[in-house]
Amino acid sequence: MTELTSSDLNILLVEPSSVQRKIIRKELTKERVEAIDEADCVDAAKKRIHAVRPDLVICSLYLPDGSAMDLLKDIRQNPETTDLPFMLVSSETRHSQLDQFKQSGVIAILPKPFSHEHLATAINSTLDILSHDELDLEYYDPASLRVLVVDDSRMARKVITKVLGNLGINHITQATDGSEAITLLPQGFDLIVTDYNMPEVNGLELAEHIRNSTDYSHLPILMVTSESTHAHLSNVAKSGVNAMADKPFEPSVVKQLLARILEE
Repeated sequence: MTELTSSDLNILLVEPSSVQRKIIRKELTKERVEAIDEADCVDAAKKRIHAVRPDLVICSLYLPDGSAMDLLKDIRQNPETTDLPFMLVSSETRHSQLDQFKQSGVIAILPKPFSHEHLATAINSTLDILSHDELDLEYYDPASLRVLVVDDSRMARKVITKVLGNLGINHITQATDGSEAITLLPQGFDLIVTDYNMPEVNGLELAEHIRNSTDYSHLPILMVTSESTHAHLSNVAKSGVNAMADKPFEPSVVKQLLARILEE
């Protein structure tokens, strides 16, 4: 199978400012991205996507006829585009405003203005999402690993499942929150990948339940979280999780974390 490169990507850039489009296009060109389509509003972007599906949508937060979330909801609700990689570009820093995008499975959230390094990392994450790169483990065959993915966001579960699938992991069970995950534990798993913010039983409580259990205390846990406060991260670390990954996460980082915690 030929390795996918940035020059193979077809990108839709959604930005109302012609000046900003020119700046972003220039940065994309530096990453050897050649096929770049443009739209200046939600409606135009929808028409472009439905005419020719891109490999990645890069979108500004605020648009003349709506917002990036309006476009993202339309993409996620269409079965033909529900897994389309989406990248947000925004000067917004408030967690309350950005968390809805993180929970919707965006590939990256770039600050405005962003550095070339930010964009390069996000492009590489897109390539990782679209490519297969199997885990190379000494003690496990990725194809035989049994993984429980726990997240109340359907799209977040879908993104995590796709990343795991690209790593050669196919035996994946999904749970919508920690409460459901606890009922599924007797099925037997080799790894738990869980979100933090969930109703009923959150990721922290799930991790503590597993660590305090006679039967499951050995299970490695990867916590995926959109939180960033020191107190929050400290509490998660104390719960006994083996590793933490940010939302949105980089597939290459997830691969490294899984390789480490599964070989411990």
